[in-house]
Amino acid sequence: MDHTAHRPAPPRPGPPGSASPSPAQPGYDRGGLRPGIVHIGVGNFHRAHMAAYLDDLFALGEDHDWAIIGAGVRPADATMRAALKAQDWLSTVIELDPAGKRARRVGAMIDFVEVDPSNAPLIAALRRPDIRIVSLTVTEGGYFIDPATGRFDPTAPEIVADAAQPDRPATAFGAIVAALRARRDAGIAPFTLLSCDNLPGNGDAARAATVGLAQLSDPALADWIAAHLACPNGMVDRIAPATGPRERAMAAAFGLADDPVPVTCEPFRQWVLEDRFPSGRPALEKVGVTFTDHVHAFETRKIRMLNGGHAIIAYPGAIKGIEHVHEAMADPTIAAFLDRVATDEILPIMPVAPGHDLPGYQRLIGDRFANPEIADTVRRVCFDGSNRQPKFIIPSIRDNIARGVMPTGLILASALWCRYCYGIDERGRPIEPNDPDWETLTATARAARDAPARWIEMRAIYGDLAEDRGFAAAFDAALRRVWDDGVDAAMAHAIAR
Repeated sequence: MDHTAHRPAPPRPGPPGSASPSPAQPGYDRGGLRPGIVHIGVGNFHRAHMAAYLDDLFALGEDHDWAIIGAGVRPADATMRAALKAQDWLSTVIELDPAGKRARRVGAMIDFVEVDPSNAPLIAALRRPDIRIVSLTVTEGGYFIDPATGRFDPTAPEIVADAAQPDRPATAFGAIVAALRARRDAGIAPFTLLSCDNLPGNGDAARAATVGLAQLSDPALADWIAAHLACPNGMVDRIAPATGPRERAMAAAFGLADDPVPVTCEPFRQWVLEDRFPSGRPALEKVGVTFTDHVHAFETRKIRMLNGGHAIIAYPGAIKGIEHVHEAMADPTIAAFLDRVATDEILPIMPVAPGHDLPGYQRLIGDRFANPEIADTVRRVCFDGSNRQPKFIIPSIRDNIARGVMPTGLILASALWCRYCYGIDERGRPIEPNDPDWETLTATARAARDAPARWIEMRAIYGDLAEDRGFAAAFDAALRRVWDDGVDAAMAHAIAR
């Protein structure tokens, strides 16, 4: 059964482009909050999403024992900690509605664990009995998934290192395993591990990483974790661009010139969760979170249509020298290419779920991409294609082939990623490195200019797709057309099919 409640109505926005000098403050006594959650990875998305939902819930007078303690395992997390500590852990969140911006100060976080290379302070926080949920946003790459198999990779160097020194782990999952060991030994029930990352089956991925890492150093602990740890799957959605001078200037317009880390985001937000929280949970359904047995359908719709859609428009946009996502959507050829691929190759493979209006969702995505206030960069959306293509584009290619359809639009989208990784746009300007494996990708993309098969032979990305002769021929034709005729002509050809 699905349980959903509508989000309380936000304040009415001012006139277009307006900014109130006084952002909304937390509507509750923060001194009465007590921690129930440790969140690892306090970036923009977390502060605009989970923290904002909890802030709304606390404002209703509900569940004040579920406040957040922030945490992180990277040096950049220490910088965020220092910035938030200086403002009593408050986050400025500015919603970029074209009808008028509105700002709020989100107060759901009440502390932030000291960032230490040994992760000892984090492990100590995770051991606390009052911590009943550990949530995380550590990006797709932080789950150590082998792209070729879709499974946890126990040979990843960071995992091997943590297995060798389980008491001084460097990764988030190493700290989680160490804390679960301590809780087991002390007779404390495990927390619920809640992934807020944007990847298919995020709860299953978190469980696989936790159990898989424990198995390498302590098989008995791994068995205990497997038997007792709850990892609900969830779907998260809100566009929250990176913070730069533009975003800091917006905060200053609201009277917050001293905030170095404001968050901007779109008005839209969504959170869908499985209701598997044996140690309890906040009543998030009261502020719009959906609890359902159909998370997979929501997740597939979002990942294939929104994240896949981002890839479909971002790579041609970048190759053409376009800076922002909304500017890419204003390009008629790119917009038509997205519409054609979404309508013909993505909607037909979407799972059916109660209440889903797929054409309406497609229109919503187009409107969100076109919001000029977001000013989301094409470069941000293009980042880490080697992790994102196997999750957002290639599964849709496989599903189409399985139903007897050769998805030439999606194949062109993947060929455009190859063209992007060549490292030079159509104006002859360099494309700066934008992937953890950029050097290898660039070398392969340059070899693929004359031999497209070289690109799809990357088994870590494409698996066995290169062995499908129809796919290989379609990719060859798409990439050659991009190089011979240009990006616009290649998209126009795909639109006309």
